[in-house]
Amino acid sequence: MELKSFSKKIIFISSGQPSLNPRLVKEADALADAGYQVTVLYAYWNDWGDSFNKQLLPTKKWNAICVGGHPVNSPFTYFTSRFIHKLSKWLFNQLNLNFWADFATARGSYSLALEAKKHKADLYIGHNLGALRAIIKASEKYNAKCGFDAEDFHRQEVSDELDSVNYKIVKYLEDKYYKRLNYLTTSSSQIANAYSQLYPEREPITILNVFPKNIPIRQHAINSTGPVKLFWFSQTIGINRGIEDVAKALKLLKTEDYELHLLGSINNEGKQQFIDNELLGIKNVFFHSPVPPNELINFATKFDIGLASENNIPLNRDICLTNKVFTYLQAGLAIIASDTTAQKNFLEENPDVGKVYQKKDIQSLKSILSAYQADRKMLYNSCKASLKLGQEKLNWENESIKFLSLINTTLTN
Repeated sequence: MELKSFSKKIIFISSGQPSLNPRLVKEADALADAGYQVTVLYAYWNDWGDSFNKQLLPTKKWNAICVGGHPVNSPFTYFTSRFIHKLSKWLFNQLNLNFWADFATARGSYSLALEAKKHKADLYIGHNLGALRAIIKASEKYNAKCGFDAEDFHRQEVSDELDSVNYKIVKYLEDKYYKRLNYLTTSSSQIANAYSQLYPEREPITILNVFPKNIPIRQHAINSTGPVKLFWFSQTIGINRGIEDVAKALKLLKTEDYELHLLGSINNEGKQQFIDNELLGIKNVFFHSPVPPNELINFATKFDIGLASENNIPLNRDICLTNKVFTYLQAGLAIIASDTTAQKNFLEENPDVGKVYQKKDIQSLKSILSAYQADRKMLYNSCKASLKLGQEKLNWENESIKFLSLINTTLTN
């Protein structure tokens, strides 16, 4: 897509690291490739994200600036920002001082807001709630435009309790700032609908969490005799993510017919506790350390079935469409998904790529696993359909057209 005004400057702001936010990276890449001058302001989140940043950032056309300190490289600034964050949360919660919600949502919020105003740009784009104040204040200072990506339904991302501190903080920030945005994007149509009901004047636009199709992936051969390899991934491995249901279903089957592969951050103590409590009695369970985001799809091609075993509580889990599903598509995996509203809708629209099971219904999940194990041609066909859908339709090459059009419209109106 050809865009005008290539000299325009765009600032992305995030309270996390770029390597932990593939959605931000795809957007920044698209705009840099289109000729815009792109800078990303971000905050340190964790060590392995820091390690992946060192691999990622030198390969990009855009600049990146770490804001708010670092526990090793700039510890005083880092621990000062932690103090401000904790104090702000206490002041908001204990004294009902709403102003402090701006800095209570993320450790880097205060520093990002200060840094953003040092960078004049034509458009400021926020990722993560900790960036909201920063994009609003910077855009107002320079009479610029601003947009925000609500990858999740933030006010019910942590809890559905309307009296919880997190809900009150997020509601205050969204009510205060969303009306001042020039655009609002979401990652699923269900999240867009939820925000439309709250802020009808915003008309949220859905940008799916799809991935580029330019990674060369070969179609799987039929796994006709070996164990069916199940794959689940996240930034961290923990309970209440649906893995427990998979474990229970496998216990009812001949576990030597399956392998369960879990990728994410977990320490040895947590791994043992997880095994003791959730995976006890299951053979062939494998833990994998996090891999750089740009290597995840190739890593996933080693497996047969991708698990999207999300729960539906809090509300955000029910209406979000995670990057798991789209990773599995590009890797050519069959998909087994729990029946959250968003995932059920996705599989109803694309039934050839996988199957849906009823949350907490172990027999439902057991039947699907058993069917794929018994009918390897069906498994192969689901894998084939998944790869085809990712290559032909649900990929960033297609979705980025919508994103670039939105940016062009925002800047020219």
